Amino acid sequence: MQQTMGQLFTTLGPRSPSEMGIVLPHEHVFVDLRTWDQPGYAQADPADVVRLMGPELLRAREAGITLIAECSTVGVGRRADILRAVSEATAFPLLAPTGVYREPWIPDWVHASSEEELRDWMIGELTGEIAGSGVQAGWIKLSAGDDGITPCERRVLRAAVAASMATNAVIGSHTIRGRVVREQLDIIESMGHTPQRFIWIHAQAEPDFALNLEMARRGAWIEYDGIGGEGSDDAFYVERILRMLEAGLGDRILLSQDRGWYDPALPGGGTPKPFTYLCEQFLPQLRAAGVDEATIFQLTHTNPCNAFAR
Repeated sequence: MQQTMGQLFTTLGPRSPSEMGIVLPHEHVFVDLRTWDQPGYAQADPADVVRLMGPELLRAREAGITLIAECSTVGVGRRADILRAVSEATAFPLLAPTGVYREPWIPDWVHASSEEELRDWMIGELTGEIAGSGVQAGWIKLSAGDDGITPCERRVLRAAVAASMATNAVIGSHTIRGRVVREQLDIIESMGHTPQRFIWIHAQAEPDFALNLEMARRGAWIEYDGIGGEGSDDAFYVERILRMLEAGLGDRILLSQDRGWYDPALPGGGTPKPFTYLCEQFLPQLRAAGVDEATIFQLTHTNPCNAFAR
């Protein structure tokens, strides 16, 4: 696949893919997994977040990481103003999302909004700024339930597809089951859009590898993003990556860790998990399994730049 021409719209302004080294497509700096109606939801002093997460971003840079896609969207504590504060304190760019998480995290105003209103809101954040923060959204993040897409989730997805068609922003979806991804891709294609602008987030959670292959062959990005997580098995990820490469689908793979983060529900924001596991622990295992440097570069730079640039 050719390198995408375009820009990455970050918390520090537009960046060219040529400026980037390793790009992590799924991490968190600040996230609140409580529902929006809980006391203290998404509340924190930006300076406290800088103190906890700033050193983690500096360590990431030392490991060769140059850009992180922050995946905390509406419903799980998105705070673009905090992301900007952390970015400016560390000179480390982040990609902030527009979009909405799944039920029961969807706030009332989304339930009350039409598809057209949600589309216009997303386009506004993708072309302007998020909630007066001065941060332009770099991509669209949403989700779908394990048992299928609810009517509200379907409305959010359709709005996201329309916004993606208008801006070329990629849509990433936290979707655990491959059969639900199939339903999402059917909706995308029925609206005249392409699965190539869709990321299947948490694709490793689908036990049927054939569904990974099916969605990749339709054009979707297959994101293996739990690397280094609690209870995860590096050998499992190595095997899936090798099987994808053997199938000729190396240009559809994204790799990340789903790590971080400052959690306002925990004292002091909790204890962050470093963003460096992929570079320091996992990539050496890929190399040992015979993956060459050109492919490593594709997986950690070219592919995520192609996914997020617009």
